Amino acid sequence: MPRTLWTRNFTIITLGTVISAIGGVAMSFALSFVVFDNTGSTLLMGLFSAASLLPHTLIPVLAAPYLDNFRRKPVIVGLDYLNGGIYLLMGLYLLSHDFRMGIYLAFSLVVNTTGAIYQLAYSSLYPNLIPAGFAQKGYTVSGMLYPTVIMVMTPVASVLYTRFGLPVICLGEGALLVLAATVETRIRVEETVSRGGRFSFRDYLEDLREGFRYLRREKGLLRIYAYMPLTQGLSAGTANLVTAYFRTTPGLDMTMYAFFTTVQFIGRTLGGMVHYRFPIPPKRRFSLAYLVYQTYSAMDALLLWLPYPLMLANRALCGFLGINSATLRESSVQNYLPDRMRAKVNAVFNALMSLTSLAFSLGVGALGEVMDYRAAMTILNLVLMAVCWWVMWRGRADVKAVYDREV
Repeated sequence: MPRTLWTRNFTIITLGTVISAIGGVAMSFALSFVVFDNTGSTLLMGLFSAASLLPHTLIPVLAAPYLDNFRRKPVIVGLDYLNGGIYLLMGLYLLSHDFRMGIYLAFSLVVNTTGAIYQLAYSSLYPNLIPAGFAQKGYTVSGMLYPTVIMVMTPVASVLYTRFGLPVICLGEGALLVLAATVETRIRVEETVSRGGRFSFRDYLEDLREGFRYLRREKGLLRIYAYMPLTQGLSAGTANLVTAYFRTTPGLDMTMYAFFTTVQFIGRTLGGMVHYRFPIPPKRRFSLAYLVYQTYSAMDALLLWLPYPLMLANRALCGFLGINSATLRESSVQNYLPDRMRAKVNAVFNALMSLTSLAFSLGVGALGEVMDYRAAMTILNLVLMAVCWWVMWRGRADVKAVYDREV
């Protein structure tokens, strides 16, 4: 058994993830502003976010039975090459065309359709690339990758978007995805191929039903999958409020927003280093995760009422706590799931996450049209704290069966 986390496969998948994340962070940053900058409406910004999430509500569920019975590595590599080409074409188009909402929506739907399949294949293969006994450390590294890239790339993306616009960022993301795919071809992993690698629609439907039957039996997973989509959806919806608040409040601007995310990275990095060095004992994992969920919601409720320096401190604390809860959830849930069920169950989870994000993006966007941004943030997060108590704490015996076990 390997004595280190950093085997060939884990090193390659980490490197490929970092490369693709660099452009992905820049694209996310630019898209979070481009719609509001051209329309001035939180409702249209929410509509764009919701449309972007539509593929994630259905595509993963349809793709999951296939991915649980066929090789996932070719899917990951092939989709990185495909998305790289799409981004390059979009970048070239934008060089000579102005903002058109319909074009942006169509582009977003296409890349999010392929991205939904990619995300499912990646999350299903990733546990198989972590050496046995290193799950917590592996997911700690995974949880730190995007925050690290965010810290480095958000200020850079701010400069690129301000000076050159979205076309240059699109072209850069396309080139980086092609590079990431090339790196990922070096992964060496044996994957189980069921049914001789042949596709059967009857077997496909049975696999789909099997995934739902398994999830119905698992009460702990059901509670986790009921609460996490709500917190993710609310985060997606209120992110638009934060963007609009920074765009419309005197004394705040895009550069301050960029550094606003940087301090959250610093907190996540410190939290990740602590978690990597001192893994959480199994019997304390659920208790810590629940404390983080409630603290995070309380910090979000206060966020926009604070002066800017305290906003930074707020985000640093949330970053420190958030990396630990995310690592605990991913390492616990993904290792709890049998390999043959992982893609199917992850697909249901991803679909729920996207549905709630879609609903909250629209709902919170509409709320931002008629209510003060700060008041909306506070009310929504206080409600989430009550939901967390109702779902997670009252069902803690079932949830602990997933969280408080050796991984």
